[in-house]
Amino acid sequence: MALSLVHSTLFSKTSQLLLHTKIGFSHFSSSIPFSTSALPSNPKTWRRPVISVLELGGVKIARDDVVRDDPTNNVPDTIFSKLGLQLHRRDQHPLGILKNTIYDYFDTNYSNKFDKFDELCPIVSVKQNFDDVLVPADHVSRSYNDTYYVDSQTVLRCHTSAHQAELLRKGHTHFLVTGDVYRRDSIDSTHYPVFHQMEGFRVFSPDEWEASGMDGTSFAAEDLKKCLEGLATHLFGAVEMRWVDTYFPFTNPSFELEIYFKEKWLEVLGCGVTEQEILKRNGKLNNVAWAFGLGLERLAMVLFDIPDIRLFWSDDERFTSQFSKGQLGTKFKPFSRYPPCYKDMSFWISESFTENNLCEVVRGIAGDLVEE
Repeated sequence: MALSLVHSTLFSKTSQLLLHTKIGFSHFSSSIPFSTSALPSNPKTWRRPVISVLELGGVKIARDDVVRDDPTNNVPDTIFSKLGLQLHRRDQHPLGILKNTIYDYFDTNYSNKFDKFDELCPIVSVKQNFDDVLVPADHVSRSYNDTYYVDSQTVLRCHTSAHQAELLRKGHTHFLVTGDVYRRDSIDSTHYPVFHQMEGFRVFSPDEWEASGMDGTSFAAEDLKKCLEGLATHLFGAVEMRWVDTYFPFTNPSFELEIYFKEKWLEVLGCGVTEQEILKRNGKLNNVAWAFGLGLERLAMVLFDIPDIRLFWSDDERFTSQFSKGQLGTKFKPFSRYPPCYKDMSFWISESFTENNLCEVVRGIAGDLVEE
């Protein structure tokens, strides 16, 4: 059959696990292209050297621990090279600036009640990544075409919710988890196989909602909406907002928050009241909780006017020098004076073809700027 490589969303609306803003919670699109004219013409110079050992959270991880000659392993060197970069921990990077701004909101409004985690290792078990957050056994997100597997029981986390159960068992009741997450996806101006998420989680005890005269679920939902409306105002100013009912396997009820920004409705995040089964499994038998998830790139692209998600990974000083610690919303200024160049190609493939396998072979040679 003939193939034309085109943009596609990783998961459908009903099955999306955590794309860009979700503990599966959202997606942003833009038609603004990224100019590649400032890059060297020799493709070989695009290839980053592969680091043999990196350190994550004080633990040293060798390349052979992640990229293996094993039939169950599908992690390429291009993905391994991103593991230790942790853009969200750079205070002068747009993602770090945004993360710290959100931290300021929670510190100010909740008296430093929320514990913060931003260096948890992204290599997790299948149980942590899927089972602990009630992802069904036959869910599409578990496929080798969608998730990076180190081996049959170990993956690169698809979402920061992979740490939710562990933190609950350790006794944390209010926490924010920020980190790099990994999905096998197309690369274009709004999609990248590595991006960054923040999850928020809050547990309530019976005495907190009984005094209100409300049931636990209603109390948690009301508190959640109040919290996130305040966060949206903190980031975007006085904007019109609306709540949309939706579905996630790990929360019930579930919502998405949208704001009216620059004359259009923009999905900001997804959230909901945590499924009781998750709490029961982790020692919170008589509690209720809420959770939210947001994608840092999605919001940063809007707040900083960054037109292409790949720019976040740039080491070019013309990009990095534009941003300063604590300065949310500095508007990105394009630095290439050349127009983009569009290319298209089609070819014949067999019935056993898997698109992401081919895409990663091509990226290994030509780099991330190959799209569609």
